[in-house]
Amino acid sequence: MSATNTDPINLTIRGTGSYRPRQTLESSQIDIRFDWAPGTCLSRYGIETRHVAAEDETTSFMAAEAAKLALDMAGYSASDLDMILGGCGVMEQPIPSTAVLVQDRLGLGRSGIPAYDVNATCLGFLQALDLAAMQISCGRARRVLVFSSDIASVGLDWSHPEAAAIFGDGAAAVVVEAGGNGAVLASDFRTYGEGRDACVLAAGGTRVNPARGIKPGEDRFRMDGAQAYRVASRHLPRFVARLLRRADKAMDQLDCVIPHQASALALEHAAEMLRLASGRVVDIFAGTGNQIAASIPTALDHAVRSGRFKRGDTGLLIGTSAGISIGGAVVRL
Repeated sequence: MSATNTDPINLTIRGTGSYRPRQTLESSQIDIRFDWAPGTCLSRYGIETRHVAAEDETTSFMAAEAAKLALDMAGYSASDLDMILGGCGVMEQPIPSTAVLVQDRLGLGRSGIPAYDVNATCLGFLQALDLAAMQISCGRARRVLVFSSDIASVGLDWSHPEAAAIFGDGAAAVVVEAGGNGAVLASDFRTYGEGRDACVLAAGGTRVNPARGIKPGEDRFRMDGAQAYRVASRHLPRFVARLLRRADKAMDQLDCVIPHQASALALEHAAEMLRLASGRVVDIFAGTGNQIAASIPTALDHAVRSGRFKRGDTGLLIGTSAGISIGGAVVRL
């Protein structure tokens, strides 16, 4: 998101949708797996259940299902779209992009409408939403589908349960359109590469790949939560203050705060750091876990469908990601 964006962009989120895989993994099952006392996983990590994708529930399949729900809420068909932007933390495959696969799944494979991905790990949705806003503001698009879909379960290292236990799979999408009463009032994105080693999945790119051989553990996600928290916490309060100034809003003027569902502890710390009343923070972590980039739009869909985020309301979408990066957007629904 542009660090210099100060002018509101008039667009409206017409529809939201989310998809959770059929299979669930209960925290009680993790207790059994590690021979922990009953209730240990829940008390330690604050998670009750998360969803795990089956073989047929691919990244693009889940994204397309979420997109259909968003289109249905918006009252549109897929043919009404003129752009598709994917913001997944991890792509379904390196080439072609996940957005291309979703375009085809929606029956638009012969349409020619632009479909491509942006990547900012857990902040992929916010980056894709910001790009959609910019495309709309300069007249290159009118109606855009933005989705995030992630299958964290395929890359977890269960020898480190403090990281593996908190992740879940899922997808979410929104349909945004030029005009209406909605707006992106302000957005910002900052990266602090000093934290680049805090969250890493080494394999899958050009440096670590099957052709050259993958060492044990390089194909599994590893995380140093303490390091990630240290880097993010130094910058988060100032980041939010700057973002709200750009939006010409005070914290108490926000109707809803929708954060990345990173972990139960991260949500608690963020609320304390920003002095937020818990009732204004959308917290669905206990039932979903950390869904990487799908986390924020899934929480957004929950907030919209539950009535916590209504037409005319102003909300803050906020999160951190590998990098370490911090991103946020103040939006009027």
